[in-house]
Amino acid sequence: MSIEAPRLSRTVGVPGAVLLGLGSMLGTGVFVGVALAADVAGPAVVPATLAAAALALCNALSSAQLAAAHPVSGGTYEYGHRLLGYRGWPGFLAGWLFLGAKGASAATAAVGLVGYLLAFVPGAGDWWVGTGAALFVLAMTAFVAGGLRRSNWGNAALVTVAATGLLYFLLEASRGRSTAPSDLLQVRPTLRGFLEAAALMFVAFAGYGRLATLGEEVKDPTRSIPKAVMITIGVTAVLYVLVAWGTDHLLQLVPLGSAPAVGGPLAELVRRVAPEDGALGPALVTAGAFAALGGSLLNLLLGLSRVLLAMARRGEMPPWFAAVSNDSPRRAVWAVGLAVAAGAACGSVKLAWSVSACAVLLYYGLTNAAALRLPAEQRRYPRAIAWVGLVGCASLAWFVTPVAAAIVGGWLLAGVAWRAMMRGRTSPGRAA
Repeated sequence: MSIEAPRLSRTVGVPGAVLLGLGSMLGTGVFVGVALAADVAGPAVVPATLAAAALALCNALSSAQLAAAHPVSGGTYEYGHRLLGYRGWPGFLAGWLFLGAKGASAATAAVGLVGYLLAFVPGAGDWWVGTGAALFVLAMTAFVAGGLRRSNWGNAALVTVAATGLLYFLLEASRGRSTAPSDLLQVRPTLRGFLEAAALMFVAFAGYGRLATLGEEVKDPTRSIPKAVMITIGVTAVLYVLVAWGTDHLLQLVPLGSAPAVGGPLAELVRRVAPEDGALGPALVTAGAFAALGGSLLNLLLGLSRVLLAMARRGEMPPWFAAVSNDSPRRAVWAVGLAVAAGAACGSVKLAWSVSACAVLLYYGLTNAAALRLPAEQRRYPRAIAWVGLVGCASLAWFVTPVAAAIVGGWLLAGVAWRAMMRGRTSPGRAA
């Protein structure tokens, strides 16, 4: 059943949409995910990043044409309902996967952010991270509940600071002593390591999907969304490849095997490779990480709340979440904020990122499946692009850790039970 609810205002143009995309993508992936991928792939992290970018481009094109044809909040959740049929199950599972995947990403962003900050607090232990991350999530939730226009101003400031921190890191990486090619050739990553790194890095590119979930709030979505997606993924791909190269280059010089659990990997690399700079270098990188991870968390809360709003409108979540007040779905925002805070209080960065990778790949597999069902007059790109995206997502999903795959499987089973319960509460005439 569809719930009639107030619509959201269109307040975002192309520049604002690009900033939202950059805020989503220049976050956890670049300041945390790259180091995780480098750990499993070694020097192959650069080609793994390129492979992830190519797959993300296919998915971005599918998302862009879907968002242009169906400019509503909810992203693949709505596309699945409108294009994939099967009594609404693909659409529901897309929304359920989005909530799980991006909830895990949001918790990772919060934990990573606090980890960077606590590196400057003497005596800080791991137990500080969960508490600090949960409190930061609640503070950001209160900010996001104020509406998208205010969130855009904050996002622009965060992206600027994040870019500054990344540029400093790249400068330090370029100044580092060159590693001989013979040293690099001694490390021979396995094919599985390469594919797992590509899966982990794909999550870092997945922020462009946030633009699709905000389709109801973007001005002239038919033109603005595809343009914003292309600009965002192009800029991010260049930065990610550079940071992947810089991270692998510095890891050859100063391995992080003995790095403390509390602290940010990029800041720790700068601290070790340029000790003569004292705290200045790590502080600049940490400032960038704070801005990037904060921006990522902000955009994740936005996207999560809009998907919860869309699911409530269709009666697949309690209708209480469909309320809109002052152009903000505040109830949905606070619901996802509290859930993410709970996850951040007890989560592991590596496990949460792997869970997010598996669920995101399945989610975007459904995105590409929906793009294949677009009528010819609404299709902007060849069907082969959606096929590559679908096969690529389904293939990489096999290469995350077994524990992460098991958690995603359990989440899907819980979703099936939840929808069955919600459908059981409705009369036969109110089928979803």
